[in-house]
Amino acid sequence: MEIKAIRMFDGGFMTQPFAFGGEEGKDKFDEQVIYRSSLQNFLIDTGEEVILVDTGFKTGMAVPAKKLGAPLYMGEKVADYMDSFTALGYKPEQVTKILVTHKHPDHSAALEFFPNAKVYISPEDADAMKLEGGNIVRAEYGTPYKNFPNAQQVADGIWFIEAKGHTKGNSIIIAENDGLFYMFHGDVTYCDIALKANKLSIVFEDIKAARETLDRVREFVKNQPTVYLSTHCPEGYENLEMKRVMKL
Repeated sequence: MEIKAIRMFDGGFMTQPFAFGGEEGKDKFDEQVIYRSSLQNFLIDTGEEVILVDTGFKTGMAVPAKKLGAPLYMGEKVADYMDSFTALGYKPEQVTKILVTHKHPDHSAALEFFPNAKVYISPEDADAMKLEGGNIVRAEYGTPYKNFPNAQQVADGIWFIEAKGHTKGNSIIIAENDGLFYMFHGDVTYCDIALKANKLSIVFEDIKAARETLDRVREFVKNQPTVYLSTHCPEGYENLEMKRVMKL
């Protein structure tokens, strides 16, 4: 199994109130404390299948401006999603599955470009996106996985796991390889320091579920050697490159 980052933006920042303020409130944190930001999704090559974890923005998406006081600046564009994908040496028709962590466009806007892919997504977010067709696979959770009560195995060693909160149908994906657990968590946290600090971001649809999910993620990380693959901070691709296990 090979796991690769599909990089889109880098060199950005997010403020501490944005990354930490979901429960206590933004005013409890310092807006002049900032953390690094980027944007990347991921690809899993099992040797038999090419599986995407999320798809980014459509080609030509404008670069958001850098503004003083902005809660999140993704950074400078590295490449459009499809250009970054093809630069890894793959063709769209090779992709067999797309595992969508949640409905937001930086995770789902390029679904249409993969003609042979089955799209796995939670029922709630499929409804929110009005996704229909024979290629849409609504997750059928029901199998416990470690400390997560609801999961579905979608390939050998790859699990699609219910993790509500950030959206009402939020999911995470875990891939097991060579004794490590690679956790593609979408936006359970926006930066790795928030996981260590046990803080929720200000972006959520169900705060109670988001807290339960973060608690489960932290318990999992404490008990399994986990490479934490974030979407919105450069530790996402750095952890992958170094196979760096998260320590809480």
